[in-house]
Amino acid sequence: MYPLLFLLVLGVTPSVCEAGRHENTCDVVPKDLYIEVGSSIEIVCQTSCVRGKIYWTLDNKSIDESLYNTTNSTHAVLSLRNFTLPRATLQCHSNETRHVLGGTTITTYLKPSNLSCFLHYENMIGSTPNWFTCSWDHQVDPSTINYTVLCTNSACSNQGEICSSQKKTCKIKYENIMSKIPLTGRHSVTVKAQSAAWEATSDPFEFTLLNITKLFHPELSNVTLSSDSLLVRWEIPGHPRSSLDKYKYRCQVHYSKVVNEGTPEWVLSDIETCNQKNASWNIAIEKLESCSNYTVAVRCRLNKGPWSDWSLEKTVLTKLKKSDYKPLLWRKVAEAEKNGVRKVQAMWTEIPSTCPDTFNYTIKQTPYKEHTTGVNYTSALCDNSICDVNQDAHTIALEVYHIDSLFAEDSVYVPAIGEKGLPEVTDIQTNSTSEGVILLRWKAPAQPVSGYMIDYTHNGNQNYWKETKDTFARLLDLLDKTQYNITVTPLFDDKTGRGTQVLQICSREGDPGKVEVNVSARHRSAEVSWSVEPQEACSGEVVSLIIFYGTRTETELNVTAYSKSHHTLQDLTPNTQYSVYVEAIARTGTTKSTPQSFKTTRFDMHFSKALILCGTLLIILVLSVGLCCAVQWKKFKEKLVPDPGRSSVVLLASQNMGTCSFEPSESTYDKIYIEEAQRASTSPLDTGCNENPASDQTKGYADPAIALATDIQTEDPVESVETQPLSSPGELTQLLSSESGPSSPYRSQSPQETPALKTSKQCKRVPVKQQEKVPPLSVYVSLDMFEQGQGR
Repeated sequence: MYPLLFLLVLGVTPSVCEAGRHENTCDVVPKDLYIEVGSSIEIVCQTSCVRGKIYWTLDNKSIDESLYNTTNSTHAVLSLRNFTLPRATLQCHSNETRHVLGGTTITTYLKPSNLSCFLHYENMIGSTPNWFTCSWDHQVDPSTINYTVLCTNSACSNQGEICSSQKKTCKIKYENIMSKIPLTGRHSVTVKAQSAAWEATSDPFEFTLLNITKLFHPELSNVTLSSDSLLVRWEIPGHPRSSLDKYKYRCQVHYSKVVNEGTPEWVLSDIETCNQKNASWNIAIEKLESCSNYTVAVRCRLNKGPWSDWSLEKTVLTKLKKSDYKPLLWRKVAEAEKNGVRKVQAMWTEIPSTCPDTFNYTIKQTPYKEHTTGVNYTSALCDNSICDVNQDAHTIALEVYHIDSLFAEDSVYVPAIGEKGLPEVTDIQTNSTSEGVILLRWKAPAQPVSGYMIDYTHNGNQNYWKETKDTFARLLDLLDKTQYNITVTPLFDDKTGRGTQVLQICSREGDPGKVEVNVSARHRSAEVSWSVEPQEACSGEVVSLIIFYGTRTETELNVTAYSKSHHTLQDLTPNTQYSVYVEAIARTGTTKSTPQSFKTTRFDMHFSKALILCGTLLIILVLSVGLCCAVQWKKFKEKLVPDPGRSSVVLLASQNMGTCSFEPSESTYDKIYIEEAQRASTSPLDTGCNENPASDQTKGYADPAIALATDIQTEDPVESVETQPLSSPGELTQLLSSESGPSSPYRSQSPQETPALKTSKQCKRVPVKQQEKVPPLSVYVSLDMFEQGQGR
């Protein structure tokens, strides 16, 4: 078609160019092309408006120059081979100016494919098909396409059109097709797809009416179970026996095992049958698993015609086959009691509960010496699965019966107590995987053995066992994170060896356990301590510990702890709130502690201790000083100080008037003013020691600056008093009068008398005749006296 289009373009081009030679137009022809995927096309670019070369682009990408050439100075032809793009834009450009001279769009389409037609039945009544149906594939939107099924035979009537549709299927009644297609011979049909811009026709589908007849689905009449196989019978409805004798049929049996999880894999069994006289077929399906549910379905076809639909499925439960069941008898021997009797627990693999039949079990124990020639020992039935045997060797036998017939049997040997020469395995090694599988490996005994029996339990009541011929085994389907006790026993001939046991082997290690954390915070560090408490018997061993810590605003930090119980976090910020938790890591899992909050101290602990110590010492010092001051003040307060308002200055009478000087005594008090206690009791003075008349009463005085204020009681009269001359005779009188006046706190006992003082000559102390005893005088001393004395 397109080579003709090219010739047409070449034929029209000269006239177009001649007509528009003076117009100097440029363009690309043809426009808006629709081509079939994988076909070829040629595009012409008119270049009258430009000089020089041109170039092409496809979706803005340059096309290789080898794909186009220039026929003359006004036309350039582009050849596209095997075009497969769904839609593309093609443009022609001037090589000199880079301007677009013209363009077009190319859209591809697909023709319908996989056309097939068949005759089929609407119901099982009658032997004549009801419908003629054709279907096909087309990768376009069918809503915009009109499809027509055409008969391409020359013998077809009505211009070959069979049916039309806007879907990818077309259906017509059988009686209508008979008027369009002959019953005999080979026929050919095609489907034409037509849109507003293009049309495409599929490849032809050739057939005979007999080969496109689709049977109605078969019916399963019976599914019978035998001990080793499954017998399936079915029929093809709607076909009389006479028609079955003429044609050849082929059927398939579809069966699969029903499982709880996943999609089962179906198995197909082909059966080729012909000349059936009763319209029924059967097949024996073997190699089925015992006590399993199977789903069965059947389909058939006529000659090489299309397959019918599958029949309705039937599900059956298979029976237990003898070849699929082995009791695998084993025993657990307890320690002998005081009377020598041993309890032997028999264990065997029971028939699955899913099996539909009923089975009975019988356990017997027989002394092993029964096998000795000429000796007959009777067997004893055991109570359920427990047999009582003595210290001798025995044989435990199991018999399984089905409907009073022996279905299976097995026996096991029980060695005698202390039996010697029994082989045993050594060096048992165990390992647990992360999937909960225990791996066993051991060293075989020196004697040759026929195999090994492995029995294991997690609670002592529920036992599991398996037999192997290798020196290694895998224990599967174990309880997760559970300890098992495992025993390996070698087998040889009709006896057993001595079992070797390994205890408390975990099926899988769990998490390390619960992690408890304590924190002791300091100024720039924190002591983190922890303990890991296993929560179960199979808790994993801690292999590493990681401490995570940080504040709310900073990135979380972590550090690996090399100690098993504590770690010190360094370089922390003082007076800051932190959060910390510990992650314990085992080979099979990790455990995290509950986050703990702590706050670092504002000051260093040593500084705080020193500050507290200094403060304590200072307080003690202050208290000590205060206590001393209190004691001294108390002592001072306890001294008797006279009230100055009630005190008097007294003049003591001189015993010797002729003596005018004396040596002062060194006492705690210095000098005092003395006043006569009684004016009438004066002693005569020595006339020879003073120029003044002795009749005058003399008064001696001391410096009034006295430091102590206390009452002095004198028992004896003063022996001598040293008097000092005054500057004037009236000085003493003035002093006394001033002492007793308002300005002095002291009062005189004779304020109205002012004795005349006479200046005496200095003389030596003359012994004076002791006068009569006078009553003790009271002398009052005030602190003011000391002050006055210091002033003078």
